[in-house]
Amino acid sequence: MFANRLIALLLPFAAPLPAAEKPNVLLILVDDLKPTLGCYGDPVAKTPALDRFAASGLRFDLAYCNQAVCAPSRFTYMLGSRSTSTGLYGLGSQLREALPDAVTLPQYFRRHGYKAESLGKIYHIGHGNHGDPESWSVPHFKDAVVEYVLPESTGGKLTREEAYFNNARTGVPNRELPRGAAWEAPEAADEAYADGRVAAEAIRRLRAAAEADTPFFIAVGFARPHLPFTAPKKYWDLYDPAKLPMPEVLEFPADSPAVAHKRGGEINQYKPVPERGTIGPALSRQLIHGYYASTSYMDAQAGKVLDELRRLELDRNTIVVLWGDHGFHLGDHRIWTKHTNYEQANRIPLVIRAPGVTRSGTSTRQVAETVDLYPTLAALAGLPAPDGPQPIDGDNLVPVLEDPSARVSDHAYHAYPRGKLGRAIRTERYRLVEWRNPGTPADRAEIELYDYLEDPHETRNHAAGRPEVVRQLRAILNRHPRPKRQ
Repeated sequence: MFANRLIALLLPFAAPLPAAEKPNVLLILVDDLKPTLGCYGDPVAKTPALDRFAASGLRFDLAYCNQAVCAPSRFTYMLGSRSTSTGLYGLGSQLREALPDAVTLPQYFRRHGYKAESLGKIYHIGHGNHGDPESWSVPHFKDAVVEYVLPESTGGKLTREEAYFNNARTGVPNRELPRGAAWEAPEAADEAYADGRVAAEAIRRLRAAAEADTPFFIAVGFARPHLPFTAPKKYWDLYDPAKLPMPEVLEFPADSPAVAHKRGGEINQYKPVPERGTIGPALSRQLIHGYYASTSYMDAQAGKVLDELRRLELDRNTIVVLWGDHGFHLGDHRIWTKHTNYEQANRIPLVIRAPGVTRSGTSTRQVAETVDLYPTLAALAGLPAPDGPQPIDGDNLVPVLEDPSARVSDHAYHAYPRGKLGRAIRTERYRLVEWRNPGTPADRAEIELYDYLEDPHETRNHAAGRPEVVRQLRAILNRHPRPKRQ
């Protein structure tokens, strides 16, 4: 059946595939997951399930989010539009207020005969956001992002981050609520936490889909390794804390502008992290341990879903995508979490398996970005190229899936607002960041340039010493549309 779909890909005016021959789609979305996976060469990570999955498809080694924060990053996936095209920059941004007629990725598949379902964290729900019911064929299966098993982690009270993620109205400012624990490691079953329950529900949905005549589009969102690092003790026990990687660079890049820097933020909402001041080596090691333990816990839950897909023999006709919504600083530059334009916050894992198209055990250095997934999935399913009405900013990556040495673009684009808007392009070698707001003259912009061949840890901003590289990369950046204001 995939042979017919390949014909549809090669013939731009081919008729849509019959329902019985349409491939299914399974999306695995993971919150705050950087490439801390064995399949990405991490020597410490214990991630056997996702390593097996990556070995069955194509791994993108240079994949990037379009903005390193949860809600905007997920909007870029579901819309195929960058935040600079939509103005959806914030956690509380409302999709349907900004783009009432937008056709999201699952809506697009629904229009072509698919049943679209979502479980766990797909859109960012919290901070005033309630998801997008219009995207799905059936109501979203929501579960927690911030949750605890041990009473001592909260003192029996609603914590700041629980309130944010539950859209709770307490009558007092969230900053006056107590902080919850940054981690816990109870003797508990996997389903004591949301990711275990989401995996169990996803398995039930796959079994129902196997009996149905309608092709499915199922998005499964896992919360860990998002803070707090709450996972059953057996996943913590996989790691020797003394052997965990510690940050190598503890200062901001030399000659970098202050607008690019970050201290504190999300990490300070959890105890025992100091609300002000630095995080010392012992606490850093504990937090890093929590991140790896949480990643292994998520890996086990994703593995259950992938194993069931295979057991049901649905893997033969299902496109599967693994995607992290953005990266995560683990103390590098003394930064924690995301919300920057640096490599650690923006590089993501991306693996695609498309039966009949991708080959097992392959990888590519094609620079890719989140918005590429909308047109790519449409093409893989034999659907017409999407045309909005929102801007479709991404590239169709199918030529790269077929031939990992192929190239469809020479850079990825991302942005982060921090008073000024920092727009960035990432080529295979360089990242250029231009900090200025719309209307500000170009000669008043603050510029960063990083060279990942000679300086992979971003120890220095090279812009002043390489004016010709800056000129070339700014010319590429200037090809992009004028950004919408925040």
